[in-house]
This record gives sequence, structure tokens and C-alpha cells, in this order.
Amino acid sequence: MTDRILLIEDDRELGTQIVDRLRRAGYQPTWWTEGRRLGPGEAIDAALVILDLMLPGAYGLDILKDVRERSEVPVLVLSARNDTSDKVRALKLGADDYMTKPFWPEELLERVRARLRRPTLQRSDQLDVGALRIDLGAREARVAGRAVELTRVELDFLIELARRPGAAVTRTALVERVLDPDREGNERTLDAHVSRLRKKLGAEVRIDTVWGIGYRLAVETDA
Repeated sequence: MTDRILLIEDDRELGTQIVDRLRRAGYQPTWWTEGRRLGPGEAIDAALVILDLMLPGAYGLDILKDVRERSEVPVLVLSARNDTSDKVRALKLGADDYMTKPFWPEELLERVRARLRRPTLQRSDQLDVGALRIDLGAREARVAGRAVELTRVELDFLIELARRPGAAVTRTALVERVLDPDREGNERTLDAHVSRLRKKLGAEVRIDTVWGIGYRLAVETDA
């Protein structure tokens, strides 16, 4: 099946080049030349979104928020701004990658390929990322076939990362989704759980710290 890619870019010359490259690489691009907010219940029919930030009609980060509220589709952000704070904000809102203009079209294509190679949810009750397998129904985790005894917090944390392998998940989001707010709802407690979890998983499963943002579950293409 041909991967469908949604490009949101108002620069006609650049957009034409990207669409041409994607088509020649075997992808099926759809091109929006201006930004627009997604309506209630509107879904993203694409395997990946390439999103410019400075758009007529709607700001790119607002579109990113809409996309992330509805889907875990990978989002690659394009921007002429090279400010670190912009990159951090985009990643915190759920972007999976960030490219600064100008860039080589070949680099964009390779990042698209790398993102689409990343593992995704294979069954509704199972997550497989490299050597890691999580049975959601049984709430069990295995590494290379070896059962790993995890606490409730450790397993929930791992599930959150495994749902978006290779992408950074913010510490704030993890605290909200994983910790009990009445007893342990702070980032320092989260870091302690991560330290213990890394020891249990061993070298075959790598949890990376993304400084200033949070954590991500590394995949083979990160090596």
C-alpha cells in the first residue's frame, strides 16, 4: 500500500519540489497550501504529516495541537526559525521531528522514510518495539521473550512511550497519565521510576532522556 502523506506548506516553489520528490519516491502526497484548523471529529487520513509553522489561515502549532488531539500520526515540522525555544515547543506539543529551512530535499526524504519505518501498534492488544513486547490485555512485558516484572507505574510509563516509539513524550504528560496525583504526582518521582525501569529492561531496550522535554523509547533507526 502506498503511504499517504499530508503536506501543509504555503511556499509554492518549495511545496512543488517536496510533492515531486515524494511522488518519485513512491508516496502519495496531498498538499494544503494554507493552514486551517481541524473541525470536530475530523480525522487525518495520512501516514505522516509534513507541517510548516508559518502559514496563512492558521498557525502551524495550532494545527499540530488539533492533529495530536485526534491521532498519533507522525508529524514532521518545517520552519525557517532556528530558535531552540521553537523546536522545544513543537516537540512538547507532539511533533516527532523538526527541520529548519533551508534544507536539502534528500534529507527531508530520508527523514520521511525513517519515520515511516518506525514501529507502530500491530494489534489492538499488543505493542512490539524491537526486543520489547507488551501485552496490553494481560498487562505483561517481555524483553526478547523474557518476562519482566514491572510495577503498575513502570508498565504504564512504558506503554505511553511504546505507543509512539522514537518520539519524545513530555515529562508533564507522563506525570499526568502515569502517576497517582494524590500520592506521587511530580517529575522527581517519575525520574526515580525511570531509573528503576531501565535496570529491569537491560541493554536491549533503551529509554532515552530528551533534555528539556521528557523521555522516548529508542528504536533501531536511532542507533
